[in-house]
Amino acid sequence: MASSEKSSHCRLIQKMDTIRRIVHKTVLTRAAIQRSHDSFSFYIDEASPVGPEQPETVQNFVSVFGTVAKKLMRKWLATQTMNFTGQLGAGIRYFDLRISTKPRDPDNELYFAHGLFSAKVNEGLEEINAFLTDHRKEVVFLDFNHFYGMQKYHHEKLVQMLKDIYGNKMCPAIFAQEVSLKYLWEKDYQVLVFYHSPVALEVPFLWPGQMMPAPWANTTDPEKLIQFLQASITERRKKGSFFISQVVLTPKASTVVKGVASGLRETITERALPAMMQWVSTQKPGESGINIVTADFVELGDFISTVIKLNYVFDEGEANT
Repeated sequence: MASSEKSSHCRLIQKMDTIRRIVHKTVLTRAAIQRSHDSFSFYIDEASPVGPEQPETVQNFVSVFGTVAKKLMRKWLATQTMNFTGQLGAGIRYFDLRISTKPRDPDNELYFAHGLFSAKVNEGLEEINAFLTDHRKEVVFLDFNHFYGMQKYHHEKLVQMLKDIYGNKMCPAIFAQEVSLKYLWEKDYQVLVFYHSPVALEVPFLWPGQMMPAPWANTTDPEKLIQFLQASITERRKKGSFFISQVVLTPKASTVVKGVASGLRETITERALPAMMQWVSTQKPGESGINIVTADFVELGDFISTVIKLNYVFDEGEANT
């Protein structure tokens, strides 16, 4: 690691330690937490089949143009450049995970997927666990929010995988208003697993998906996105849950066609970044503010440090008190 990278990493560690001290008694639904969108997509494999959730038009496109089509798809499907370890080291503590079976897979494995297939799920979860084992006061959120081609036994396999890898590190589902770092540290919990499937009602350590609403703007227009985010916050958490603000733009088919060779990052994310980061920097965490903030390419625009710094409001509040 270069000296500049070491210095940057040390500053981040110091900042994270400070934030933990500030918010350790704060209920985490009131804190600002940084989340990556399609967290696993750095591993998207161009040699893999097309995911089962893709429309017939995409399937036909790939069947005609083969590898070339998949290379172009990856430019629009990969929303992150860092692996899990890199994201954790940079400060990401919340992961957006989408799980799929692979057609005609003789091993019947589970994979992360977004249009194309990514890494095996067990490998990604093990990578995150290695970080948690080395950093006993760190807490991560795992949000399993899309499932493709999965039957009941696939869910059973995933639940068993979580048990085998994380064991007693997982916090059972309780009232969201009870969860603080202080509570988690006292119980030696490091993982909260949100599971957007009825299966969550049958397993004590799975938090139901409705406790993690994530309204989606579905727009390419930064101005409309910001209007949507602001309106969503006004309506947020009437039931006392966690809450996600998705600071992400979604390309339309026409957008992809115009920038087919450039990709998501260059065509949309980098151009809209100043406006989106301006909105993030002016927010405050709390019952009537933001909670979890998600972004593409989380290394851009000081996204992580900007979200972390929003928590200093609690330090000011304690001083005033």
